[in-house]
Amino acid sequence: MRIAHCQFEPQSGDFDANLARVVQGLKDAQRDRVEIVSFPECFLTGYQNDEERARKHAFSVDSPQMLELLHASSEFDPTFIVGFNETRGELLYNTAAIVHRGHLLGTYSKCAAYMKFHTQGREFPVFERHTESDGVVKFGVIICADGGYIEPSRILSIKGARIIFAPHYNFIGPSGLISHFMKVRADHTARAVENSVYFVRGNNVTVGEEMSITGYEGIGYGDSYV
Repeated sequence: MRIAHCQFEPQSGDFDANLARVVQGLKDAQRDRVEIVSFPECFLTGYQNDEERARKHAFSVDSPQMLELLHASSEFDPTFIVGFNETRGELLYNTAAIVHRGHLLGTYSKCAAYMKFHTQGREFPVFERHTESDGVVKFGVIICADGGYIEPSRILSIKGARIIFAPHYNFIGPSGLISHFMKVRADHTARAVENSVYFVRGNNVTVGEEMSITGYEGIGYGDSYV
């Protein structure tokens, strides 16, 4: 089967611009006969490091923004995974939507959410995609820091997932880049080996002062790999 990751830079709080990038990514994926494509963590809303801005740009699964996403993607065949800040009642989640041809197949919410204002997810759904070369393939989704723990990937593999997609939003200070790279590379290799699955780390890319992350200078260094 063919998979891909769109290593894009999200625009903080600009849903329309980010949606346009999703559509472009889907066009490219369809051209290249990709069957599942992922986008970075919180891509549709941007990844903010304070609750006020995160809530300002967040939306629910039954919102006009979600309907717009489903409508804009309905003509494309690739199944895709895209992140956003999700409002669910009074709670705020770091969530990824799994979509195919304009249908919301489901969502996954980060269980090891880094920001204190995000509620931890507790569900680990597995999804299916019919592929040209491998028949029906089961896959799961975790988000960024979830991959540093054994349990999320293990639960998905027990449920039959053969591929685990892990959208990321990394924005790391220059002094910590190498140590961070080495740690997460080891974590993700371990998740793949111990569960006999493919592990897809899909990152963002930024340079300098990122408008999503205030009061902090770093680099979104975009190390995406399988």
